[in-house]
Amino acid sequence: MADKDSVEKYLENNPQFAKEYFDKKVRQEVITAAFSENFKADGSFAEVAQIQEANIIFDLVKAMQTETVMEKAMHKVIQRICLLVNADRCSYFTLRQRNGIAELSTCLFDITPTSKYENNLVNPCSEIVFPTDMGIVGHIATSKKPANIPDVKANPKFSDFVDKQTGYATKNMLISPIVSGKDVLGVVTALNKVGGTEFSKTDEEFFTKYINFATVIALQHHSTYMWNVESRKANVLLFSASKVFEELTDIERQFHKALYTVRLYLNTERYSVGLLDMTKEKEFYDEWPIKLGDVEPYKGPKTPDGREVNFYKIIDYLLEDKEEIKVIPTPPADHWALVSGLPTYVAENGFICNMMNVAADEYFTFQKEAVDETGFVIKNVLSLPIVNKKEEIVGVATFFNRKDGKPFDEQDEQITEALTQFLGWSVLNCDTYDKLNRTEWRRDIYQEMLMYQTKATLTDVQSILNTVDKLGKTPEECDLKEMYKLLRANIPEAKDCELLEFHFSDLPVSEFDLIRMGIRCFFELNVVEKFKVPPEVLTRWMYTVRRGYRDITYHNWRHGFNVGQTMFCLLQTGKLRKYYSDLEAFAMVAAAFCHDIDHRGTNNLYQTKSASPLARLHASSILERHHLEYSKNLMADENVNIFQSLQKRQLETVQHLHDVCIIATDLALYFKKRTMFQKIVDATEPMQEEEGKNFVSNNPTRKEVIMAMMMTSCDLSAITKPWEVQSKVALMVAAEFWEQGDLERTVLEQEPIPMMDRNKSDELPKMQCGFINFVCSFVYKEFSRFHKEITPMFDGLNNNLAHWKELADVYDAKMKAIEDEKKKLEGGDKPEDGGEGGKSKTCTVS
Repeated sequence: MADKDSVEKYLENNPQFAKEYFDKKVRQEVITAAFSENFKADGSFAEVAQIQEANIIFDLVKAMQTETVMEKAMHKVIQRICLLVNADRCSYFTLRQRNGIAELSTCLFDITPTSKYENNLVNPCSEIVFPTDMGIVGHIATSKKPANIPDVKANPKFSDFVDKQTGYATKNMLISPIVSGKDVLGVVTALNKVGGTEFSKTDEEFFTKYINFATVIALQHHSTYMWNVESRKANVLLFSASKVFEELTDIERQFHKALYTVRLYLNTERYSVGLLDMTKEKEFYDEWPIKLGDVEPYKGPKTPDGREVNFYKIIDYLLEDKEEIKVIPTPPADHWALVSGLPTYVAENGFICNMMNVAADEYFTFQKEAVDETGFVIKNVLSLPIVNKKEEIVGVATFFNRKDGKPFDEQDEQITEALTQFLGWSVLNCDTYDKLNRTEWRRDIYQEMLMYQTKATLTDVQSILNTVDKLGKTPEECDLKEMYKLLRANIPEAKDCELLEFHFSDLPVSEFDLIRMGIRCFFELNVVEKFKVPPEVLTRWMYTVRRGYRDITYHNWRHGFNVGQTMFCLLQTGKLRKYYSDLEAFAMVAAAFCHDIDHRGTNNLYQTKSASPLARLHASSILERHHLEYSKNLMADENVNIFQSLQKRQLETVQHLHDVCIIATDLALYFKKRTMFQKIVDATEPMQEEEGKNFVSNNPTRKEVIMAMMMTSCDLSAITKPWEVQSKVALMVAAEFWEQGDLERTVLEQEPIPMMDRNKSDELPKMQCGFINFVCSFVYKEFSRFHKEITPMFDGLNNNLAHWKELADVYDAKMKAIEDEKKKLEGGDKPEDGGEGGKSKTCTVS
């Protein structure tokens, strides 16, 4: 037998023989290629083989670097593998997921060392697809381990599914998964060893080595593809979000804008959105024909929440060639987007349906020919439900034909699902907007109803203006100056009813006469004719304000009028008018009349504790903000708007002054503003009159601080009235407080504070003294310093404080007497001091 050296020497001296031998026995095409060039005898066969393998690797690296299409680069690698291991043919299967199920599909099929790329690339329409639990390829994809199988028939995992599809007979194979981390991207197979019954260990080593190149190519493509997916997903959400919040009027416009904006990122040729009717229950009159047996009850598909599946509109987006958008209201059942039954199926079950090669599907009846005049043919379909936050299906989005011709995969499902979920959630915005609109509409209706009930009627106006009896005309027929003159004559003079006096009392006056007196205040301010307030509008406004006050114990129309009269008196009698313009005085008195309109007889704290609608609406100064809104509603009605002739800037000033005046009546704000007021008083006290006037009137903030304190002094003015008036009013205030205390006990099940507790009514004088000293005294003391003309209010306060002090002393004396009597009774059985009875039983002092 020849030894190694003699064989090596023979092969080196006989290269032609060596070539023929290796052509038959070892890597036929590889060595042929190696010897096709000029052969140099100064190297061994091993060295030549290494050089040739290096050339192969270089070609592969160059292909990886320059080839942008993954399938082309993969084809070159697998072709080299086929050549190196001397396989009859090789294939590449890609792993993907559709409808949540993993599957394998042919990507590059029947590759031989000489086959062309175009012949091996599988058309998406003719893919062979099978699940991962089928065959050896499926087993390798799940186990993620390579294998060398000498006889496939002996392998229990083998399935002849693909062989039957192609007519090929698989005998043995080399197979390996392409893995990225924990994910399998695909599977490479090498079938049927040429010139042998199985692949050798050396073939297996070559196969494993070159699979690394295939892995790099697949991984590079996968990374690029996933980056593209995430980029598209981000853009879809970003742009759809911008459009969703841009359009809130209705779902159709919202969906349309969002879907049209993201069309470039969906990677689809066409898509449509079917909007579902959200009606859950039929009107009773629609049920009659069914109940009478004239019409068959509905037996068709229903959504998971029980609605009949009824697409009331389809929006169709064609993105190929010239973009086109079609809106089909009330689409017929045989419309191409619905005729297959897939949108109805998705609406009924809520499933995501990803289908490939739909023309061959037996369950759904897709059109095999062009669906419309554009020549569009459906190949692959992805259909998803659009679900809102209530988990109701509001529509179905269906995407047709991926742009690259491939079936929609898991990433397409994720992108479109993210879009449809976002669209579904965004329905909440439309619903909220709709609810807001409906709330606004209801508010307008309620406001209209309220104004109809509270607004003064023509009879009410005539009871004061009386143009019909006096002039024989309606207000519309009368001359303006004529009506001014008539209205002046029909209302009392300010001096005759003591409107200019701080001690004015409403108790002997009827509520109707208070309306007439209120009108007189505006005439005395000389603002009616100056600002062209129609007499019938002024009359109607004053009457309407009176009707706006509820018939409650204290915070009623009489209190509202008293505050308005006191504001009028402060401006006129108190000489504060000099700081304010006529327009400001007009607004201040009007705001004072309205300051407690529609008061409920309970305070802000009760509104908060009871979680009333007012408390939910307003975070602070709850009732005051309600009174303010009510007063502004009067400005919105031309029939009662006494400011209707003002220019825009003037009206804005009036509304702002209403804000200042009415919100200032919240006593919670009183302690914040009184220090500022005191500083103004201290500053003006040493000034001359003209200097003090300029100091205040030239500074809008100082004017507003004084205005706010004026409102507080007006609101508390009952405490400054003559004792016979103040004592009665105090009982009315206390009675209303006690009514609230009763509500706190019965409704809130809480114990009221002493001021609200009718069981502690005897302590009223003492509480009145505390209220005067703690709250009221500062207000009127500082105003009397600010303007001596206001001193009567401070004097009245001190006089009432003395009376309340007397009553409080009587109460204290009575309580002391009761306490003394109690102690006396408790100590009656005890021995007197001295003797043994007075000694301690526990200690002795020596």
